[in-house]
Amino acid sequence: MTYDSDILIVGGGINGSVLALGLAQTGHRVTVIDAQPETVRRNAGFDGRSYALALTSVRLLKGVGIWDQVADKTQPMLEIKVSQGRAGEGPGPFFLHFDHAELEEGPMGHMCEDRFLRRALLDAMGADDRITVVEDHVVSQSVLPGGVGLELASGKALNGRLIVGCDGRGSGTATRAGIRRTGWGYGQTALVAAVEHALPHHGVAHQFFMPQGPLAILPLPGNRSSIVWSETTETAAQFAALSDAEFLNVLRPRFGDFLGDIAVKGKRYTYPLGLSIAQKLTSERLVLVGDAAHGVHPLAGQGLNSGLRDAAALVQVLREAARRGEDFSSEPVLERYAQWRRFDITALAMITDGTNRLFSNDNGLLKAARGIGMGVINALPGLRRGMMREAAGLSGDLPDLMKP
Repeated sequence: MTYDSDILIVGGGINGSVLALGLAQTGHRVTVIDAQPETVRRNAGFDGRSYALALTSVRLLKGVGIWDQVADKTQPMLEIKVSQGRAGEGPGPFFLHFDHAELEEGPMGHMCEDRFLRRALLDAMGADDRITVVEDHVVSQSVLPGGVGLELASGKALNGRLIVGCDGRGSGTATRAGIRRTGWGYGQTALVAAVEHALPHHGVAHQFFMPQGPLAILPLPGNRSSIVWSETTETAAQFAALSDAEFLNVLRPRFGDFLGDIAVKGKRYTYPLGLSIAQKLTSERLVLVGDAAHGVHPLAGQGLNSGLRDAAALVQVLREAARRGEDFSSEPVLERYAQWRRFDITALAMITDGTNRLFSNDNGLLKAARGIGMGVINALPGLRRGMMREAAGLSGDLPDLMKP
């Protein structure tokens, strides 16, 4: 059988692009199929969409040769402050405070805008002759003798040895393979925007839990921050329809005045929130990565970091299989990836789901228990440091690309 590429990646977002670069470094020929035109991805202006890249994700970007292109456009997260309260009343007396000085490895992570990261990935893929990017839609997929095939909307057919689905929560790759999903909605919608503020943030990220949902304030370069504000679906729809001035009027009581006056910069977005986990990570000559495999609540910004760990793990599993002379698309090889990632994925889903349920309510007893719990953790350096290492992605069995 003649292969157009060794590996066909469906979806050219962050996970798919990083995976393509990692696989190309190991000598694989890769085709990335993306429905969104490159001009759209490359020419995006400032819109506040940003990622909280954990320390280990930064290491991965260094490993695939991307970090130097974006490093000077990122903002280190030097501290994280977690609190709870109600809109207009400010945070309660108990809180969690994480300081990067307690980690010898450095900052827990960096904030990076989507537009800069995507451009760097596009440039890197374009410069690698082992990577081909195709702008098209996949309409069908099949398992062939000795490989796999994709049929595109344009009528073009592609053959390879392995399909990787990096096409998000509504993954067509998973659906076509008959892989079902488990999950539920939270009755919440995330309002995402960027704000400019009068006072410097000093690299401090804030997570403010309110009964309707959390508000994350994440530092960007300069006097700007990205916000991810979870509200009930009905209320979020009402707020999303407001003008920028009206939106600020409802945001200010929740945001507070600790950064001075604020103003909306760029576009605003909404995303429905829920839990969505693929029941299997693999099928015959097929594997799922990132949101195609697991979509979680955006608490602590761990969704992308978990997807990048998927990508790094898959690169390592396929590289080691090739070195041993195995068929890297065979079931035993792909099952190693699934076994490696299954526990971390399940644990993250349980933690984010449980935390959201614990904090997104106005139960007085739970509120008191939460406050005492945060106070106790904050007073125990060992436990606090362990949570910081978890947030930085330093716990568990790290893929080689995420090690120092």
